[in-house]
This record gives sequence, structure tokens and C-alpha cells, in this order.
Amino acid sequence: MALRNNINSADTQPVHAKDLLDWYRQNARSMPWRVPPDDHAMGVRTNPYHVWLSEVMLQQTQVATVREYFIRFINRWPNVYTLAEADEEDILKEWAGLGYYSRARNLKKCADIVAESHNGRFPDTAAKLKKLPGIGDYTSASIAAIAFDEPIAVIDGNVERVMARLFRIEIPFPDAKAETRQLLETILDPKLPGEFAQAMMDLGATICTAKRPSCKICPLQDHCEARANGDILDFPRKSLKKSKPTRKGAAFILERPDGAILLQKRGDKGMLAGMSQIPTTNWNSRQDGETGKSAAPVSAEWKNMGTVRHTFTHFHLELEVWYAHVENATKHDGWWSSRKDIDGEALPTLMRKVIALGLNQCLK
Repeated sequence: MALRNNINSADTQPVHAKDLLDWYRQNARSMPWRVPPDDHAMGVRTNPYHVWLSEVMLQQTQVATVREYFIRFINRWPNVYTLAEADEEDILKEWAGLGYYSRARNLKKCADIVAESHNGRFPDTAAKLKKLPGIGDYTSASIAAIAFDEPIAVIDGNVERVMARLFRIEIPFPDAKAETRQLLETILDPKLPGEFAQAMMDLGATICTAKRPSCKICPLQDHCEARANGDILDFPRKSLKKSKPTRKGAAFILERPDGAILLQKRGDKGMLAGMSQIPTTNWNSRQDGETGKSAAPVSAEWKNMGTVRHTFTHFHLELEVWYAHVENATKHDGWWSSRKDIDGEALPTLMRKVIALGLNQCLK
């Protein structure tokens, strides 16, 4: 297509990159892990630890949510050595609410390797970074470009959308990744790959949005094939989504007279591995768990408090919530967590929803 011929050769700054980076210098989002473009131009280097930590947190999670978690982590574990020295249980507690908890476990594994085998220094290429736990194609490219200036294509959901519209990529995602990468490599600035990557992300997040793109103020509007063709909302092309199954199960809140709640630790493998939980039945993405009070872990006067609905990546879950008060705190499988300590437990969002429903219903 004609607009694709507007790509400059690699020995000069591509015209797309020039327009994009000019816009970025004026409109870069402020992030606690990011070096602003003016500071970067003055020689301020990006902290690879900050980039790695933020990128792992940003996998499947919105920027607005990550900010608070990132600041807490940095305040508690300011470098990779301190994170490597931390207990996994403490990391899981701080991570609680971010979801996708294998990321937190891989965070610990990765910190251990970098601290012990790399003298606290992250590898400086995407190929080497990919060998570390929890670092895949996107995260390795992002760290390499932003922290180490490797001229590599960085493709997240925002960048996919921008590129699909910019070049009217007909192939639906994720099948379009190879073509997207090839095209992106032709327009990125090899001298400023980190700023280019962050600029593309910001453009997709703030201007080239999914439903209401602000084409009139877009720095790439003169290069955009979808805009020229008048069909920008038709891109990116979408494949038919498979419907998610709905699984069922039950959770059981056991409370002592002092308000302490019985918690257990999930196994080291599988969903929500290593996290704390209210006793629950054996549901997973492939099967329902038992339901009804007959599935309770102990005999008690169980009351049905309602149902919690939660969505995971591959399925929906409907979890019956049962509550019982026990006068006699006999020994159970797990531990008792007081009301003042419960917020600090490594509870995933699902279990916090279960506790909130059960205890709020008790007050009615």
C-alpha cells in the first residue's frame, strides 16, 4: 500500500518515529518506574530492576492498579538483592489482589537467579532475558529496549492495536504478531528504542484507544492507512472467541468467637498455588467442585450466605459461600487469622470476595 512506502531507511530516523517521539516528549505519561524523556536526554539511565518489576506486574494488569503495588514493592525491596532475600510468602502477601500469582512466584525465582548467578545485574539482551523465569517474548523485549536500548520490537496489546490500524493488518491477532513485528522493526528508531516502545504504548493507551480513538490529535494520523480508508474501528481484526465454561464449587468460612477465620494454604502447583484460602472444594478450569454443606471440611451449623461469581482467564466460577460459628476452636487443617491480620494474608481476590460476602451477610 502507498502509505507503507513512507518508511525511511534505517540510516535515518524513520518518519513515523520522528513524529511519534516528538509527541511523546510532550505527552509521556508519568510512571513511577519510568525515566521521563527530558531526563533521559540528559543522560539519566533507566533502572533495569524497576523496568523488570513493573513489566511483570503489568502482565494482564492495568497501569492504574500496578502503580500502588510497584511503589509498595520498591519501598520494601528496593533492589534485586533485597527481593531475593525475601520469603516467598511475604512476596505473595504483597502481591495479593494483582492476580495471576505464578507471576509472583516467578518474580522470586528470577530475583534469586539474578542475585546469585548474575551478580545482581540483569542480562542486557532479550535473548538472554528470556532464559529467566517468568520472562517471555514481550517482557524480554520491553526490558531490553527500555533498560538497555536494544533496537527490538516491543508488542503489547496497545501496540498491536496501533499497528493494526496504521498498516491495516488484515490478519486477526494473535496470528498477526509476525507481520506486526516485521512492520514495527521498519519504523522504530534504533537509536531510541526504549522511548519509541514507551511512546507506542502511550499512544495506544491514550489516543489510539479501542472504541473512541482521537484521530485528530494523533501524531501518526498522516501515516495511518485505516484512517485514510475510513475504517479505523474495523481494526484490529478479531477472531471468534471461544465461550468460557462456568464451573461451580463451595467455600466454607469457619469463625471463632474471637473473630478469627480459619485459613489454609493451597498446594505448590496448580491454580493460585501457594496462596492462602478459605477451605474450598476441588474445582478447577476443567471440572466442578462439590457443592452443598455436605462438602464442608468439618461438622458445624452451616448457613448458606450466597454465591460469589469470579472470572478467571479460561473460565467463570460460581462459588457457594457457607458460614459457621464454632465455640470450640479445635485443631483443624490450617491456621486461624484474626480480623486485624486478615488483610495482610496472601489471599487472592476471589477469597477476599468470599470473606466479604460471608461476614457482611452475618451482620444483617
